[in-house]
Amino acid sequence: MLNIVLTRIDDRLIHGQVMTAWVKYTSGNRIIIVDDAVAGDPFMEKVLKMAAPKGISVDVYNTDEGAEALKQEANPKERVIVLVKYPKTIKFLFEKGVSFQEINVGGMAAGPGRKKFYKNISASPEEKEIFKDLSEKGVEINIQIVPDDRPISVKKLL
Repeated sequence: MLNIVLTRIDDRLIHGQVMTAWVKYTSGNRIIIVDDAVAGDPFMEKVLKMAAPKGISVDVYNTDEGAEALKQEANPKERVIVLVKYPKTIKFLFEKGVSFQEINVGGMAAGPGRKKFYKNISASPEEKEIFKDLSEKGVEINIQIVPDDRPISVKKLL
């Protein structure tokens, strides 16, 4: 499996200083975005690739392709940051055999069916259930917007 140094749920995916801070903190040198909508939108894919910090390669996959890509044999020189928009994507990848030690929740905006979960993080009942299920399977899930923030355990908020 690839050398995953950060798995992050953030509906903005790659954005400004936040992503630059995580790339620096993790020494990440490759970003893999797993999202069906972005994978089907060449314009958005191009925008995200241009938004990545200099020197960072970006690959965009739909969920099925992403599951296979993440299970590839690791290149010892690669430090991979996985970005998804939704907890359901993490659940899908996990069920397809992708192993996650820790999930970072960075951005889940308010929207239909979502209620405030913690500060600026909103979640639906289904998303909370996904967090609970993954936590029970040994995956540590923390809310942490930037590396300097203290991680907040999602398990304690459920």
